[in-house]
Amino acid sequence: MLIWKIQPPSVFRRFFVSKKSMKKSDNKQKPAFFLDRDGTVCEEVGYLSDIRNLRLIAGSAEAIRRINNNNWKVVIITNQSGVSKGYMDEETVRQINDALLEMLREENVRVDGIYYCPHHLQGNPPYNISCECRKPASGMLRQASKDLDIDIRRSVLVGDKLTDVETANRLDIPGILVRTGFGREESRSLISPVLTRPPAYIAEDLLDAVRWWYNRKS
Repeated sequence: MLIWKIQPPSVFRRFFVSKKSMKKSDNKQKPAFFLDRDGTVCEEVGYLSDIRNLRLIAGSAEAIRRINNNNWKVVIITNQSGVSKGYMDEETVRQINDALLEMLREENVRVDGIYYCPHHLQGNPPYNISCECRKPASGMLRQASKDLDIDIRRSVLVGDKLTDVETANRLDIPGILVRTGFGREESRSLISPVLTRPPAYIAEDLLDAVRWWYNRKS
């Protein structure tokens, strides 16, 4: 059963894959791979607002399968400022998230939750606010950790922007930059006022990032 929770405009939106994912486990907390969406799991097309343009990046389903097989959780964390700027509405975001999950289910892989932030200070009311969820703020990851019983201290974040890496830095967890999406351009200049610490690793893509992480841990 898919659950769509709508929060007031001042709070980020949460999209849960199942009720079971939301329940606290009797076992100890599990770490998670927090994954950016556009440019990391699916192709970056610029304000994705049409399901027909939704395509998985080659190897991303296999990467998530490897995470599943290691018994880690998978949470997609995405800024969707196109909502605040009028390029799409929240229903469109929901439909695209639904379609992405269906693509991944067809590949027999599991995602435990999707969280998104619709805010941007230069956007339109009521979304033009300073929030705690828009990356590099860590609000979405903190909330997901509470909702899904995640050990955030043992988790890792993967994304195609330096703001993704800085989100990880603010939680003192490893941040991996992928060269897909905006990542190739971002990796050329790691000196940025946004970045307080460089990426733990610069990967070619999500699959490379996951391979590196588990090889490093073994």
